[in-house]
Amino acid sequence: MKQRILTGVMAGLFFFIFLMLGGYWYSGLILLLSIIGYDEFARMNDMKKHRWTSAIGLAAMLLIAIPWETNSFFLNLDLTAVIWIAMFVLLFITVSSKNAITIDQISVLWLGAVYIGMGFHYMMSIRITDHGLFWSIFIFICIWASDSGAYFVGSKLGKHPLWPQISPKKSIEGAIGGIIFSVIAALIFAGFVPELLTYARAILLGFVIAIVGQLGDLIQSAYKRVKGIKDSGKLLPGHGGVLDRVDSWLIVFPFLFWLGLIPH
Repeated sequence: MKQRILTGVMAGLFFFIFLMLGGYWYSGLILLLSIIGYDEFARMNDMKKHRWTSAIGLAAMLLIAIPWETNSFFLNLDLTAVIWIAMFVLLFITVSSKNAITIDQISVLWLGAVYIGMGFHYMMSIRITDHGLFWSIFIFICIWASDSGAYFVGSKLGKHPLWPQISPKKSIEGAIGGIIFSVIAALIFAGFVPELLTYARAILLGFVIAIVGQLGDLIQSAYKRVKGIKDSGKLLPGHGGVLDRVDSWLIVFPFLFWLGLIPH
């Protein structure tokens, strides 16, 4: 537990320094995390033995992750076009390899490219919008508040399993605690910056972030259960790999962006 807390605090401080710096510092860190995360995904699916195919999948993920549509980069590409190009290149591998690399394998790599690439894409896109630092910190704090609330309330009061077939340790009480903690965190932000966030909107966002974030956690839990593994990697002592830490992020950021819940 001590190692887990120490690692979490150190990693959190390091991450927030880069978040505050913004620009290429933050984008560089996010892209590095996306590369490590995709490598974990490829390993979980036993695709690392196909090195060139995994490398092309990684390139496809990076194409999707980079926010080309913003002025922060030298190209102004449409994200839909980038996704289609990445898909086309991956599908062509089945032809060029004469089905040595099957459509099933390509489908897994494609899913990873979209899942990981889109999640990290919108972490960078939201950071470079108007008041992007505020909204980025707000989202991360609400996610972490939800995680903390679910853990502490669940460990103390949890009696009713939330989804035992997927994650036996999660409880309904913990899920409710996560929602409450997230809403409280959001209301605190509203109290300090009312010109950007009303109390009503804070309650809505806190609730949505907690629900969607917990679903992101369950998605990763379901995936690891199928693969028969506990952690996606061993990068962070006591915390597992990158995908273990960003499972909520990968779902929450695109969800808020697409539904227009965060100004952009």
